[in-house]
Amino acid sequence: MTMRVSQGPETASQSLPVIRNHRFACFSSSHSLFRQWIWNMNRTTENLGANRTWNLAYATFTGLTVAVLGLSFTSQSRAEEWKQWRGPDGNNHAAADADAPVRWDLERGENVVWKTAIPGRGHSTPIVVGEHIFLTTAVEEDETQRLIKCNRSDGRMVDNWMIHRGTLPNRIHSNNSYASPSAASDGQNVYVSFHTDDAIVVTSLSLDGKRNWQKKVADFRPSRFQFGYGASPILVDDLLIVAAEYDGADSCLAALDTRTGRIAWRVERPSNLNFATPIATTIGGQHMVLMSGADMINAYDPATGKELWRVDTATAAICGTVVWDDRRVLTSGGNPGSGTWCILGDGSSNNVQWENNVKCYEQSLLTIPNYVFAVADTGVAYCWRTMDGKQMWRSRLFGGGISASPVLVNNRIYVGSEEGKIFVFKASPDRFDLVAENKTGDSIFATPVPVDDRLLIRTGVGKGAQRQEYLIAVGVR
Repeated sequence: MTMRVSQGPETASQSLPVIRNHRFACFSSSHSLFRQWIWNMNRTTENLGANRTWNLAYATFTGLTVAVLGLSFTSQSRAEEWKQWRGPDGNNHAAADADAPVRWDLERGENVVWKTAIPGRGHSTPIVVGEHIFLTTAVEEDETQRLIKCNRSDGRMVDNWMIHRGTLPNRIHSNNSYASPSAASDGQNVYVSFHTDDAIVVTSLSLDGKRNWQKKVADFRPSRFQFGYGASPILVDDLLIVAAEYDGADSCLAALDTRTGRIAWRVERPSNLNFATPIATTIGGQHMVLMSGADMINAYDPATGKELWRVDTATAAICGTVVWDDRRVLTSGGNPGSGTWCILGDGSSNNVQWENNVKCYEQSLLTIPNYVFAVADTGVAYCWRTMDGKQMWRSRLFGGGISASPVLVNNRIYVGSEEGKIFVFKASPDRFDLVAENKTGDSIFATPVPVDDRLLIRTGVGKGAQRQEYLIAVGVR
């Protein structure tokens, strides 16, 4: 496989959509089988008017097939896009029929499709919309926060839009960046949220970079811990949900109208520094936005912001995103207290169902039916049964240092360490089974994104002033 290396030209260009031949092959195969079936049927039903039967059946089949084919395109397109943090279903699962390589080698180019240099630094994950990839970054040298647009097929940078200049916060944590929230898109526009020097500001742009609106969501002036900001915006219907939680009077969760930027609703959050991204889901038929932090887990009505329920937990600061199954909600992290907590997701109980002392502070958990996986700050991987918290297994992956969250692809879990390694192990509760370990640069803080039977990996090569970020696509085909 030939790897394409891009240094990121900034001139815009347009790419034609890629049409995958196997979809038409599927139509052609079904079409031929149906013709054969009708022909066989008509040989034995001549008294029913074979020609009329054939014409009607064939026309019906053709019309239905065109409709289904259209739905197939829509479904495939939706499944192969990754429009916001944690993907289309909010669970960090790749599409059911997706795959990704288990081994690659940057030096030899094995399974490396392309590699693109990214200016500046950011810990945000890329999003994939149509034929393009969008990701945020910040360049300290010119004090800018930016949105990058790359071609999906070859990684070539086609646009580099400046969102803010000269307003970088004075101080953030050394493990944070000035571009940690991921972008979000509804397929028509892209929404980015940045921590400027004293506020959380959201900007809406068209896919071609035209600015639609810009809105200050809240003041953001942490006093006790100046660690920066990390919550990504998420889309729920026509609303953009944004968290701005800090130890100040303006701490809030807000919903913005995506068309105008107007604040549709806003709820106060405790005066408490928190970094978690809200997430939307449905449990027991109830649509909700989930948040953890400030010693509790909350559920809000996404349309109105009304609090549906809350359950007290035991820690103030959370970075990871809440996860869930069909009955339960789980979170992990903690400062000053730390651990993992599981509660019922319908608000029927104010009690924690089970908990342990395993800490996943920056990274999120990952659920499959009946089980939850974790990679703790210590570099140890765990599997628990969600029903009662029973530990199915534990195994050390590495020595510690993790910010990226695990992602599920084809019954395998991929997780990156801050030392630039991506570990692949089976998503099985039966036993720990390490499949591969891949050195991928020198530092990984962003969660990989699975699309097109590929993984999009944001990594840094080198240290200190010599560090260069890259967006890399690894793939099996």
